[in-house]
Amino acid sequence: MEHNHIQYEGRSLAAAAQATLLHAGEQWTPLRANVFDAVQAAATPATAYDIAEAISRDQGRRIAPNSVYRILDLFVATNLVRKVESNNTYVVNDHPSCEHDCIFLICDRCGAVSHVDIDELTLGLRAAAKETGFTPKRAVLEMQGLCAACAS
Repeated sequence: MEHNHIQYEGRSLAAAAQATLLHAGEQWTPLRANVFDAVQAAATPATAYDIAEAISRDQGRRIAPNSVYRILDLFVATNLVRKVESNNTYVVNDHPSCEHDCIFLICDRCGAVSHVDIDELTLGLRAAAKETGFTPKRAVLEMQGLCAACAS
């Protein structure tokens, strides 16, 4: 299944995320913008606590992690961020208008997380689930190992 999508970065990524969220019927509030920016700025996948700390530091006032969790849940549901389930962290989705099952590649040494979109790998999984009457929502596939930089 061939699919071309646009990968955004920087301010264009934030604009694409905002457009995606508005298209989903949600508001792009200042706190949501701050959470998105904090996830985007993180060098490695960030926890809700990391994000709350970064925003609190930037704004000079405390932001509650449970507020950040609610926003992150919304962002996952609307495809703006992806959740790395094995370590409960979040990474920005650089192509928020595209729906894919992604496979996370997690470096055991430096903690870097990258992802690849290979829908063909999850088509069989989704079909098997549907055959049992199960309605799949999203597939979570993660692979531990060493990134190219750490392996060399």
